[in-house]
Amino acid sequence: MTILEKALEARSKKVNKVETTKALKMPMDVHAKLEEIAAAGYEGLAKEDSAYFLKCFGLFDKGEDFMLRVRIPAGQLNYEQAKRIGEVAKKFGNDYIDITTRMQVELRYLQIEDIAKVLAELKEAGVSTFQTGVDNPRGIVADPLDGIAYDSVIETMPIIEELQAIFGENPEWISALPRKFNTGILGSLSNSCNIFGHDCGFVLAQKDGLFGFNVYLGARVGVQSQDANLFVTIEEVPLFFKSLLTVFKNYGYRDNRNKNRLVFLINDVGIDNFVDAVKVEAGAEFTTAGTTMVQSQNIALGSNKVLGRNGKFNYKIIVPSGIFTGSDMMATAQAAKEFGTGDVRLTYDQNVYIVNVPKESLAGFEANDLITHYAKFNNLYFNDMIACAGTATCSFGVIPNKPDAIEMAHFLSSEVAIENANVRMNWSACPKGCGVHGIADIGFEGCKAKDSEGNRVDGVHIFVGGKITREAVEAHALHKALPITEAKHHVKYLLKTYARHKLRGETYEAFDDRFLSRNYSFQALAFFTKINYILNDKLDLDVFFELEAEPKSSSREEYELFGFGLKLFKLLTGEKRFEGVDGLAPILLKPRTIKRDTVNTLNPKVPAKLSEVIYNMTHENKKERAAVFSELLVALKEI
Repeated sequence: MTILEKALEARSKKVNKVETTKALKMPMDVHAKLEEIAAAGYEGLAKEDSAYFLKCFGLFDKGEDFMLRVRIPAGQLNYEQAKRIGEVAKKFGNDYIDITTRMQVELRYLQIEDIAKVLAELKEAGVSTFQTGVDNPRGIVADPLDGIAYDSVIETMPIIEELQAIFGENPEWISALPRKFNTGILGSLSNSCNIFGHDCGFVLAQKDGLFGFNVYLGARVGVQSQDANLFVTIEEVPLFFKSLLTVFKNYGYRDNRNKNRLVFLINDVGIDNFVDAVKVEAGAEFTTAGTTMVQSQNIALGSNKVLGRNGKFNYKIIVPSGIFTGSDMMATAQAAKEFGTGDVRLTYDQNVYIVNVPKESLAGFEANDLITHYAKFNNLYFNDMIACAGTATCSFGVIPNKPDAIEMAHFLSSEVAIENANVRMNWSACPKGCGVHGIADIGFEGCKAKDSEGNRVDGVHIFVGGKITREAVEAHALHKALPITEAKHHVKYLLKTYARHKLRGETYEAFDDRFLSRNYSFQALAFFTKINYILNDKLDLDVFFELEAEPKSSSREEYELFGFGLKLFKLLTGEKRFEGVDGLAPILLKPRTIKRDTVNTLNPKVPAKLSEVIYNMTHENKKERAAVFSELLVALKEI
């Protein structure tokens, strides 16, 4: 018995309810009866069809209507496809479209009597909705400027078409997997599709002078993929992919759905053993990894248009939170046809590219009504913003989310305008993390919080320090359960620091590496944003507590805490707490002593609780001082 067989046997003591449902019928039998299901309405809708089988074809029952997830490989649409999606959304779905992080679209508010018509009308234009939900190979993402951008080394769309030929609309693969399976393939130098965040990621690489892909496996929310130490050539990708899916289908777990994504099998058997099983299935000995070539974030880096290697421009329409309309999708198709080649590309960050616009047509293109309407969103805080569906359309959502993201972007635009900058802010409405907040520069996870009066309000957990360049790194929690009305100010102070200390053209991710994470602990950064919120937005003292470019604390919390306290004392009283210090100790034999209310006495605008906090941070006796920022943050909540 192989190690994979043993792992499967250990996890086969029971079968989850979804697997029981899947055994009731064949998905294609349900698809064949779509017209009957539509005609019968909700009264005749079988529970298993609503709960599972219709999702195999992108149809999600929302109780009163349906959401439809549309498959758009690599986000690429031609004129007829983009136009038809817009027409269907306008005709059947309240003129509403969501652009998703899988470079696809979701149509909403579809009535059950129309579902068969909707799928038929999309199919006429060559648009499929197959396998966009439940236990299927989902849509494959790639660089939105695949084959166009200067940094596109391997055009991946032909490879994606080969992969889709394996499983797409193939009854043998519909609902065959234990769980969903996300795939990305990147043939470019810039990571424009979160390439390390998929069950399987093919990442541009070079080995012995050949260009191909290094393979990364096993990502899920909160966990980035692992290096499989494999290099596959362009020609080997389909064989490897089919073999990978087959191994997952045969050995993936079917008991606990919370623990049956690919990563759980890999972790149990070890990635080397798992890769060996894929090699056996393929009957091929793939070579070891080459040099991963991903070098940067999106090649445009904040610009809304970028020149392609064919001498034509590719224009990015910034769509706040991915909220689009059918009417605007039709207008996008028309603009693409009039000024370009009719081709449209959706992006991982929920925006839309119109590609191949000649330089001589650019002025007329930018005067187009659609382009001028969305031009106002072309700024730092909208360009790379991601937000998944919230309470309005998702049963898992804890906060509205998309409107919250838009409101914060407007707030930051007015408060902290920064030129020649780039910051990625991602919003997830719940812990499921569909807004991929975990790899953002600044990420938000929806939750409930309490305001200053103890009322239950919409809130967020704030995360910072996520990375996607060269390798993926999960962000760290900065604050938990902040009211959104307060959270925007914390973010404001992080961005003020970025604006003050950034180098020319430096992205926030690079700035975090060079300045924030290098110099300060996450606990210190949490205190930094909190104290500035209190000083300025609660007490209206109009004083900014700044971070030093070269602190001497070396991210040691005890030193950071003491140094911050000394700085606060001087900032709020105009006096030195001590004549001098050596490390954690005053240098005088009899250093200055203060009382808990000394800062309040010297500056009556400072409340007693804050005065006490500063006292605890700077006590002349090291043993009497607060030891960690967390206890200070608790105390600051009382102000």
